[in-house]
Parts: sequence; structure tokens; C-alpha cells
Amino acid sequence: MSKTVFKKDLANKKMFITREFTGTVQEVWQAWTDSKILDQWWAPKPWKANTKTMNFSEGGTWLYCMQGPNGERHWSKANYLKIKPGESFELVDAFCDENGNVNSEHPQMHWKASFTPSPNGTTVEINITFPSEKDLEAIMEMGFQEGFTAAHDNLDGYLAAKSSSGK
Repeated sequence: MSKTVFKKDLANKKMFITREFTGTVQEVWQAWTDSKILDQWWAPKPWKANTKTMNFSEGGTWLYCMQGPNGERHWSKANYLKIKPGESFELVDAFCDENGNVNSEHPQMHWKASFTPSPNGTTVEINITFPSEKDLEAIMEMGFQEGFTAAHDNLDGYLAAKSSSGK
């Protein structure tokens, strides 16, 4: 199994994340862009992701919550800026309420996710830009690295199950 690699560039307020997945670019792309699949892997267990609405298109949004084992809910919204089907997408991610109203107490993050074929499947590279060094550090202190790594492990499991079932 591949490992998620995180690199921080505090001076430029950026984080770089790379992970290789065993699946075709089409399969991995679909897992990142179809809410029915995202809900199966996006949250680190025992949490679950629950999509309220998703419009994966330029100018569209994904409104979802991370639901904890005790019923707690943390809402987020992704605003899709640019999409190159099967290659990359850019979005701004923000914490919000269940209606999508952004919580300005938490930093917003600008994501660019790129999908490229690799010897063992597909490499996903994510570049996240933050408004400030402090915001990058705050997200890391909230457990972003551990949670995102666990979610990637979930995606590996999803792709392995899909492969073994022949779907």
C-alpha cells in the first residue's frame, strides 16, 4: 500500500500532498468526483462523510458534513473553480454551517488536485494554498494530516474491493 506524503512550504503558505492509488485514472477520478463514492471514503473512520448537495462543475459546489460516532457534525463546502475532466480540478474549501454559510473563524483553502497515470495505477497530487502560515499550521493542528491519510487508506480499500469484485 502506498503512503500519503505531506510537504509543507510555510514561507509560501502551501502544502503538497502526494499519494499513489491502485486504480485507473478514470476510477480514481470518479472516486474523487462522485458524491456516492466520496461518501464511502472521504471521512476517517469511525467518522462518515454525508453529502447534502454536489454539483461537480465549474462554479458548482459540494456541501457535506463529517459525522462523528456520537452524532457530531462538521460541515464543509467546496466551491469548484476549474475542472479539466480526468486531469485536474481546483476548488476553495471552507468550513461552514449546514446551509453552506462560511465560518470565517476557520481558514479557507485553495486546492488543486491533479491525476496522472503511474506504474502501479494513478498518482494524485494536491497543492493547497492557505491565506497565511498561521492558517496552514492551524489546519495541521486540527489533525488534517492524520485524517486525510486515513481517508486515503479508505480509498485504497474501496479501490481494492472494486477491483476484486470486478466492477
